[in-house]
Amino acid sequence: MAQQVIMPKWGLTMKEGKIVRWLKAEGDAVTEGEPLFEVETDKITNSVEAPASGILFQIIVPEGDVAAVQAPVGTIAADGETPERVDGGAPAPTATAEAPAADAGASAATPAGEKAPAREDGFIPAMPAARKLAEDLGVDLASVDGTGRDGAVTKRDVQAVADAGGGINASPKTIAFARKKGIDLSQIAGTGDGGKITKADILRAMNPAAPAEPAPQQPATQDTIVPMEGVRKIVADNMHSSLQTSAQLTVFVEADVTEMVRLRDTLRQRNRRNPEYRLSYNDIICYAVCRALKRHPVMNSTLQDDGIHMHEHVNLGVAVSLPSGLIVPNVKEADTFTLEELKTHVRDAAARARQGGLNMDEISGGTFTISNVSMLGVDGFTPILNPPETGILGVGRVVEKPGVKDGEIAIRSMMTLSLTFNHMVTDGAPAMTFLRELADMLETPGLMTV
Repeated sequence: MAQQVIMPKWGLTMKEGKIVRWLKAEGDAVTEGEPLFEVETDKITNSVEAPASGILFQIIVPEGDVAAVQAPVGTIAADGETPERVDGGAPAPTATAEAPAADAGASAATPAGEKAPAREDGFIPAMPAARKLAEDLGVDLASVDGTGRDGAVTKRDVQAVADAGGGINASPKTIAFARKKGIDLSQIAGTGDGGKITKADILRAMNPAAPAEPAPQQPATQDTIVPMEGVRKIVADNMHSSLQTSAQLTVFVEADVTEMVRLRDTLRQRNRRNPEYRLSYNDIICYAVCRALKRHPVMNSTLQDDGIHMHEHVNLGVAVSLPSGLIVPNVKEADTFTLEELKTHVRDAAARARQGGLNMDEISGGTFTISNVSMLGVDGFTPILNPPETGILGVGRVVEKPGVKDGEIAIRSMMTLSLTFNHMVTDGAPAMTFLRELADMLETPGLMTV
C-alpha cells in the first residue's frame, strides 16, 4: 500500500521546511530508514529518512520549494503499485469547508483536465495554493480551466493563464496590476529593458494628463537584489514570530567586572605553559549564567502550548553569527559542567556551527540564550527572544571607565548586560533579580561557588 512522505516538524517553532535536495529520483527503489531528501530549516540542512521501503513513485514538492510541516512531499509505493498521483504539492482534496464534497445525488466526478462547473453560489473548485496565487497575480479563477482532480484549478493552471499575456512583454505582476486597473496592455508602449512594460508605464496610461518624466541624463544604476530566501528568510520569520507571540521587555545593568577581568588574567597566567589554553570573558559569563539560572528557575523555562515548562537542567544556547545569518547551538545540561568543561563544550559547538557540522539536537531544546556582541565594539542592545525560551542575555564589551570604589575614584572595567524576557511568563521583579544576581557574580566571582 502506498505511503505518503511528509514534511517533519522539528521543534516547536518550525512551521515549514524547504526541500534542498532529493537524494532519490522518481522510480528509484528506497529502503526504510535510508536518507531520502534534505530539508533546510532552523538554519541548518538535515536529511529525512524514508518512512517505508518501496519505489519513490512521486515527488510532490520539488527541490527549492517550501512545504508546511506535516504536508505530503512525496509518495512511496510498493513495487508494481500505481497509486493516484497528487497534484500541486497538496494532498488529494477531501470534503472541506472551502471545497465541499459532492451532494449524494450528484453526477459522477468531472474527469481531470475538464473545467469543473461553478456551483450555483459561484464557487470555483481550486486548490488553496492556486487561490492564493490567483489573488497575487490578479487572475480571475472563472477564466481558468482546471486540470486537477474533478476539474479543480491548480497553481500550474493559474500560472499558465498569468504567463499567457497574449505575447505582452511584461512581468506576471505587471500584467496582474493592469488587469486590476482595467488597462489594455496591448495599447501601451513599454519603456523598460527591451521594451518591457513596467508599472510606471501603466500609471502614466491611467493619468495621461500628467507630464512625462524627463529622460535621465545618465544611465540609471541598477540595485543589487538579494533574494529573501534560505537561512535569511528563516531568521526573519523566526524573529518576526518571536515579537508577535511574546510580550518582550528588556532591562539593563552596568556591572563593574574588574574582578572578572582579574580572574581571567590569573587563570591565563596559571596555564601560560600550555599554548593551547584559552579563556575568554564569555566563558566565565556562560558559567555564571548557569549558576544564576539554577537559583532563578523561572528564567530557565519555556512557554509551550500546555503551559510553562520549568526545566531541571540548563540547555545553554550561544548565538553564533554566520555570513548567511544567525544560528544558536546549545550545550545540553550545561549546569553540570565545571568552568573548564563548559568552555570546551561551548567552543566546540560554536566552531562546528561555523563549519556546518551541527545536528538537529544541537539547535533545538535550548532553555536560555546568550548573545555576546563585545567583539563588535557595542556596549548594549535589546536582544530578541529565541522562542519558546523565557530569557536571552545580551553581553556588551568591557570598557575601562572612571568609577567609585571604596569611596575613591579609580579606573574600573565596566560591562553592560541586557536581559530580554517574556513578560507573559514572569514579572519584572523576578527577571531583574536574576540579572542583578548575575551581575553580582561577575563583580565578585567568588559568589559563583556559593
